[in-house]
Amino acid sequence: MQTEFLEEARRQAEICNACRYCEGYCSVFPALHAERAFSDGDLTQLANLCHNCRGCYYACQYTAPHEFALNLPQALANVRQDSWEEFAFPRAAAHVFQKSGLRIALATVLGFALLILAMRAIASAGGNGFYAVMAHNTMVAIFLPAFLFPLLSIAISLRRYWRAVGAGPLRISDLRAGFAAAANMRDLKGGHGDGCNFEDEDRFSHARRFAHQAVMYGFLLCFAATSVATLMHYVLGMSAPYPFWSLPKLFGVSGGVLLSLGCIEMIRLKLKADPKLGASGATSGELGFVALLGFVSLSGLALYALGQTVLMPSLLALHLGAVLAFFLLTPFSKMVHGFYRLAALVADAQKKKG
Repeated sequence: MQTEFLEEARRQAEICNACRYCEGYCSVFPALHAERAFSDGDLTQLANLCHNCRGCYYACQYTAPHEFALNLPQALANVRQDSWEEFAFPRAAAHVFQKSGLRIALATVLGFALLILAMRAIASAGGNGFYAVMAHNTMVAIFLPAFLFPLLSIAISLRRYWRAVGAGPLRISDLRAGFAAAANMRDLKGGHGDGCNFEDEDRFSHARRFAHQAVMYGFLLCFAATSVATLMHYVLGMSAPYPFWSLPKLFGVSGGVLLSLGCIEMIRLKLKADPKLGASGATSGELGFVALLGFVSLSGLALYALGQTVLMPSLLALHLGAVLAFFLLTPFSKMVHGFYRLAALVADAQKKKG
């Protein structure tokens, strides 16, 4: 990891530890105040506990032009971003995506979409509905490895993180506490429950927490739709397409709407927020991830609405290209931050219990 990021975060953490004005703001400060000295692992854990709500910055009396020039949200964001790149597998891919995320996401989606259309032109799938464009077995052969690769990559990354922060063996109680904190986005509520200051300086707002919840639960509903459809196909012998009132459609449509709205709101908030309080040079990667995830949901909804028209083959190619790109880029995009935040919350719960 970059030494200058760690040293700057260490300097600011030591000043915050002496001040303690922000003690009740979020999970970061109780964890920070429990230390007397900060190892690289301690700073990495604090950085991944931080949700970048920015409340501490706007409450701080030591920000610039004070000589201490504190900017703890950016200091931790830089360490956090650097840790994702350091622990990623393979490492080089994460660094490249963060620098050129929008272009890489766009090129990957279009590239895969053109490849799918070319496959259709070469050989007819001969099935019904979507399977007339690409056979079911062909989809499985392509998407199963693309789904398994990010799981393996993220597992390796989290193992590296767990070791780096000095966390111990997992306990059920720690997992339960970590999942509970992640599920309600506790640390995006702000120290007094009024929300965070992400998009408009010292004005409190819950908009970012609601946007994150829409994305998280929308994604989980879409994943549930795919899982239920898989069970229906292989266990119950019920092949797609499914009617609207079936579970795959109900989960998929509602999840797609939530996911689309959440991504649109997150992009709006990101463009409105002060970039000097986030990770240096990571804007393209962050916007690239949100835009790609939003396009996956929007193209899925468009495909559902226009699936019986002549536009279906092109829309399906774009949607499948976006899904394939999303899977393969997940370990290197900001999508991975959810896994790190969960790991940090679990490690924090473990440390509190000793």
